[in-house]
Amino acid sequence: MLRILIYAAFAVLLIAGVASAAEERNSVVYDGVSTEVTASVDNGKNLWISMDDLKRSTHFVVKPQGVCRDELCFPLPAKRQADFISKRGDVTWFNLTAFAALVKQPVIRDEKNAVWFFGKRVDERGTYLASLEAPNFSLPDLNGKMHSLADYRGKKVLLITWASW
Repeated sequence: MLRILIYAAFAVLLIAGVASAAEERNSVVYDGVSTEVTASVDNGKNLWISMDDLKRSTHFVVKPQGVCRDELCFPLPAKRQADFISKRGDVTWFNLTAFAALVKQPVIRDEKNAVWFFGKRVDERGTYLASLEAPNFSLPDLNGKMHSLADYRGKKVLLITWASW
């Protein structure tokens, strides 16, 4: 009897551990704004967030006509609804990475720091070259202090970037 109770307790702990590993805190950078969300990442490539976090982090909401923000609406393919929306328990989840692929929006993930960056959609790109104005962004320095490009408007700024690819 004691052995059965020990196995049952172990099973409960194991299930709780799997559930907590499935949902974790991530940061989503969307339109240059970072928002901390509770996320579920499957296969290391799909970022599922709650509908509340979708609205908080992107200002998009799911409506019958599609995924909308103000006057902008992107219809979801009728035969692929399960690729975008999933109900698990009391929470309805939205696959933000699948949506980004649908609207041709680049996504990059920093797995170590649990940060997801969503770039400009294809319909938004190229406007900066026409205006010759760099988009605003914020990044931390080595001490963690945040700096925004907008803080330096009107001043000369040299940006040095590097990438391993």
